[in-house]
Amino acid sequence: MSVVELSISKKKEEENKLETINDTLREEIHVYAKDFKTSWLNLGRHLYAVWQDKLFHAWGHDKFEDFTEKEVGIKKSLCLKLLKAYLFVEQDEPAYLSKEFGQDRETINIPGYDAVDALRLAKSKKDITAEDYAKLRSDVFTRGVDAGEVRKELTAMMKERKHVDPEEERENRHEAAVKKFISAIESFKKDMEALKLIPADLINEAKNLKGKLEGQI
Repeated sequence: MSVVELSISKKKEEENKLETINDTLREEIHVYAKDFKTSWLNLGRHLYAVWQDKLFHAWGHDKFEDFTEKEVGIKKSLCLKLLKAYLFVEQDEPAYLSKEFGQDRETINIPGYDAVDALRLAKSKKDITAEDYAKLRSDVFTRGVDAGEVRKELTAMMKERKHVDPEEERENRHEAAVKKFISAIESFKKDMEALKLIPADLINEAKNLKGKLEGQI
């Protein structure tokens, strides 16, 4: 083998080695990302056990949130969200608890706790249909959408499902217009009283008009 051939061979070997290292690094990132996205389940499971069995008393805490905030460093609001999201998964989506769930999906399609909690809240809404919920569920557990997208889509669904009564809508517009007029009268009355630009009897008339209008809403 010539010197040139040997040099080319070594270069190719180094390129293959670098490619192998890059592939390994890429695979490890996906593994760690999946672990990161699902690790909250283990935390939620253990926190639930502590809350259910009141184990925090044995550790010198009067309240559950004292333990989570002072020992674990998790605020009460976040802790409750984790607990509720975990219980939702345990009761409604047990497949998400299995190791196979993460293995069978692309990293980007694995939802985090915030999206799961948004789905939990969506399920309790009365204004969405079973089909609506199925769509949201697929978005979360199949596509791995984030909580913001779940909330946005839920809002659109609820707006679409809401029945608008024309008569009620007309009354709402009428009431809004009256309230706006009352506010304008009140502002006018205060300015005139302060600046003394018109007679007192006109100010009283404005006050009386305001009272009559308030009686109409």
